[in-house]
Amino acid sequence: MTDPAAGEPRSGTGAGTCYRHPDRASGVRCQRCDRSVCPECWTPAAVGVQCPECVAAARAALPRRAPAVVRAFRPGSRAPVVSYSILAVTLAVFVLQWVTQGAVTAALAYFPPLTAIEPWRMLTVALVHSDSSIFHIVFNMYSLWVLGPLLESLIGRARFAAVYVLSALGGSVAVLWLAPLSIVVGASGAIFGLLGAFFVIQRRLGGRNIQLVVIIAINLALGFLIPGVSWQSHVGGLLVGAACAAIMLRTRRADQQRRQAWLLAGVGALLVAATVLRLVIG
Repeated sequence: MTDPAAGEPRSGTGAGTCYRHPDRASGVRCQRCDRSVCPECWTPAAVGVQCPECVAAARAALPRRAPAVVRAFRPGSRAPVVSYSILAVTLAVFVLQWVTQGAVTAALAYFPPLTAIEPWRMLTVALVHSDSSIFHIVFNMYSLWVLGPLLESLIGRARFAAVYVLSALGGSVAVLWLAPLSIVVGASGAIFGLLGAFFVIQRRLGGRNIQLVVIIAINLALGFLIPGVSWQSHVGGLLVGAACAAIMLRTRRADQQRRQAWLLAGVGALLVAATVLRLVIG
């Protein structure tokens, strides 16, 4: 991190308060000057955010022919397209589960013994939820509605999609190894992956994440205490999401983007390898 420009005031930089809007809460800080910023004031960088003053200073320092600053979104667009698309598709699939009276559930749920012949179930499991209790999908989709747009604005659409998909796969791999005879439904592995990624990124950005730790701990504990909840999927998704975020933070420069893509692909390759190994050893 760099220090703020000489003579520039630091009022309002206390953790949790936007320096431009003292009445608004903020959980992240500018990567250049360390000031707390709210969603209205931040500008997404490759990974992380910058305040308006640092963005303006960076633009002024660029030569006329320098390439544009790498952004997570198209200029002027912050719509969480991936988050809302996943939410819409999942809700549509839930309606189909009811209409088909369980046929869609049976076709998309993850059952480890079917992994070798129907491996796509390791991902489609994130689209189906319990059709006996609406609270399952309500909890997962509410979590996606709240956390998804925030994380997507921090890391960008493609990275967000990668974290979601890899976390869902990581949850299924954990089920394959730790509960190989269970039938699993739900996006909980992917949701826990988002929680793990946000925890790692928020910690790096200097935000207070005690509340996030409590939320993660409570939900993990519920997975162990409530019968029928796949704690294996929760743990697997959480670890994969955190690993993806760590990779993004270590390869955040513009000249490291290709390396970042290869490393994220490597996470997917390791998950596939773990799946194949489990099938081989039985």
